[in-house]
Amino acid sequence: MPQLDITTFTAQIFWLVVTFVVLYLVLARRLLPRIGEVIESRAKRIAEDIEQAEKLKAESEAAIKTYEAALAGARANAQTVIGEAKAAATAESAKALAALEARLDADASAAEARIRAARERAKDELASVAGEAASAIAKRLIGVDARSDAVAAVVAAELKRT
Repeated sequence: MPQLDITTFTAQIFWLVVTFVVLYLVLARRLLPRIGEVIESRAKRIAEDIEQAEKLKAESEAAIKTYEAALAGARANAQTVIGEAKAAATAESAKALAALEARLDADASAAEARIRAARERAKDELASVAGEAASAIAKRLIGVDARSDAVAAVVAAELKRT
């Protein structure tokens, strides 16, 4: 085996050093700077992406706060509108109730007036019928024709007592 031949060790070591130096120079001058540039650009892009993400996160948090503030304002506005609507409905129902009570009072007063008028007419008719009946009874029982004005006065006095 030629690798184990002691006489060729110096040549082998020489070519090993030459190959190592050439490989080192190629790597150090050509490949490693390119790899470093790629790593640097990736790190820079990652840092920019992280910065962009943090910026977008801050914007979204601000938008969420704005949305929550608008939502709270809308809720407060809705409560105000509901309170106003409730107050308006209460006032409207009170107004309608008052109008209904006034109409019912007027209807009750009119009905009472009609009842009083009907009662008076009934009393007048009753007095007339009672006077005719008393005249007829007096004529039949005692055979006397009673004066209609005297009979009406007696019937009217009796009706006033009751």
